[in-house]
Amino acid sequence: MAYLGNAPARSFISFEKQVFTIVNSQTAYTLSHSVVNENDIRLVVNNVVQEPGSGKAYTASGTTLTLSAALVNGTDEMYCVFLGRAIQTVNPPNASVGSAQVADTLISGKTALASEPDDTDEFLVSDSGTLKRIDYSLIKGSGKVLKIDAQTNNTRATISSATSKTTMLSGTFTNVQASSKILIDVKMPMHTMNSGVSFIGFTWNSVDYDSAIQYTYETSSNGSFGSMHRSFDNPASTGSIAWVIYFKTENGGNDRPCNTLNPNATDDARQDQTTTTITFMEYTT
Repeated sequence: MAYLGNAPARSFISFEKQVFTIVNSQTAYTLSHSVVNENDIRLVVNNVVQEPGSGKAYTASGTTLTLSAALVNGTDEMYCVFLGRAIQTVNPPNASVGSAQVADTLISGKTALASEPDDTDEFLVSDSGTLKRIDYSLIKGSGKVLKIDAQTNNTRATISSATSKTTMLSGTFTNVQASSKILIDVKMPMHTMNSGVSFIGFTWNSVDYDSAIQYTYETSSNGSFGSMHRSFDNPASTGSIAWVIYFKTENGGNDRPCNTLNPNATDDARQDQTTTTITFMEYTT
């Protein structure tokens, strides 16, 4: 059957309610919506439904409600329900919405975060079947990896003997968070035929760490390897941090830890060009 006007609501229906503030000796009150007559509203005084009509409890026209007798503030209570203003509500009955009523786009249709949530961002969780909200600060891990950077060097270099601190390799790393920590892994191929005593150190953020790099000392013409796996503190600011791999003799003698850094077939016809790899992992605890 055809009809004119808005389509009738077919789901949850409620009626709008207006609560009045009682004014002593006052019989006229203003309605929040215009009505044709008193039959468009149900008036309730002190939880008792009143009879509408002239000579009865009340009349109404337009936005004016007229009582047959004044009420007393602090003693009487009054509200009305607009019977002619049935509206469709978006609030279904309690516990009536289940998974069948929720579309996948309820979540997938929302804007995605492009970065880590703030500490005060909230998530929904089921706590033994009860839905609760929780701040991200309470569920995020206490430590995480911030940045990984691998630097390499495959240039064969002859190492000359020296009596003082001598640089073998150097570079920089840029930290992304102040006061974070850094785990540095060094793999450094060498070739040696030497007979002195020296150590290989590592400089991080202008601090020298003598003997930080361990290596196999060879007195004959053989390959050797320097390595380090060590954690350091980063400065209380972000920016470029200088690092240096150096060697120095313990007793001030003229010596070196190896003859060649990153050896190749020049040192041993059986091998290809070798590469030093230094891996930086910045993290928080």
